[in-house]
Amino acid sequence: MKVEASEVEGRKVFSVRAFNQGISSWLERLPTVWVEGEVTELRRQERWASVFFTLKDPESGACLAVQMKRGLFDGLRLALVNGERIHVYGRPELYEQRGEFHLRALTIERYGLGEHLAALERLKEKLAGEGLFAAEHKRPLPRFPRLIGLVTGNDAAAKRDVLTAITTRFPPAQVLVAETFVQGARAAPAIATAVGDLCERGVDVLIVARGGGSFEDLLPFSDERLVRAVASCPVPVVSAVGHEQDMPLLDLVADVRASTPSVAGRLVVPDLAELRGSLDRARAALDRGARRACERYADRLGATHERLRRAPLLALERRQARLDGVHGRLLALSPRSTLDRGYAIVRAADGLVRVPPRAGTELGIDVAGGSFGAVTR
Repeated sequence: MKVEASEVEGRKVFSVRAFNQGISSWLERLPTVWVEGEVTELRRQERWASVFFTLKDPESGACLAVQMKRGLFDGLRLALVNGERIHVYGRPELYEQRGEFHLRALTIERYGLGEHLAALERLKEKLAGEGLFAAEHKRPLPRFPRLIGLVTGNDAAAKRDVLTAITTRFPPAQVLVAETFVQGARAAPAIATAVGDLCERGVDVLIVARGGGSFEDLLPFSDERLVRAVASCPVPVVSAVGHEQDMPLLDLVADVRASTPSVAGRLVVPDLAELRGSLDRARAALDRGARRACERYADRLGATHERLRRAPLLALERRQARLDGVHGRLLALSPRSTLDRGYAIVRAADGLVRVPPRAGTELGIDVAGGSFGAVTR
């Protein structure tokens, strides 16, 4: 591909596009090569057409950007992780639009674990054997922490993300911040010391946060001293180090792992708006319950009042009915009732006449209409 230059004041001048195209055409002439290095900053998303990572020279620290089609990468089934040493076969390319140089990978072969990764694997196995990563040791986060501890660097990003998430979600929260080294040889002991200091100052939960970085940048968070300090911490610890794909040993020993510092901030405090909504719903439910209870008691009271109002009348009616019954029976048994049916009562001087008396006996006779006398013959 021929790249044309413009003539400007007696000199040949290439546009940026033309220059990049020229460099790209020259790079295409180079042969495919094998390159050895350690994997860092591995980035892969399902929606991406390519997988991106950086090859790093463990001795000099020189870096090379690598790009590989996702289909080819997935087909190798290597399950690469940061820190692993590999051989990459590919050709150099230049992304003309941005002028970015990278190696277009055609295949990858596993060379072996990098020195750091091998050491981490040995430490991981050792600590796991001691039970430091066991699920039964994980503690739940407090529902309403009185004081939150935050261990982070003095860079604004991670600290700002955590504090913004906490204050946005729960403005009354109290946060105690310990700024310390989060990178380099001094970071691990400094972070471990900060964890202990915050625990002594009475925090209820602790967040250890750091933004993203290379594999080497995050090595302090896999240091044995820090891991043991977190394991012995008397309060729950939330790890928020790096990005989703990063997994330092701190993530394994912490009680909760957050994918980002912002997520960690949201995990340690309740949502004030949700709490108010829950309180409003509970208040409304209590109000409805109280109203229903009052209505039930009012109904019962009304029914009781009606029964009490009607009880004397019912008692009188029942007693009147009983009296009427007794009265009827008494009337039926009364001599007067017998007389009304046409019978008569006959008396002589010595009492009621039950057998015919002798002639000439004076009698007194009672009938329904009155009395009269008679003499037997």
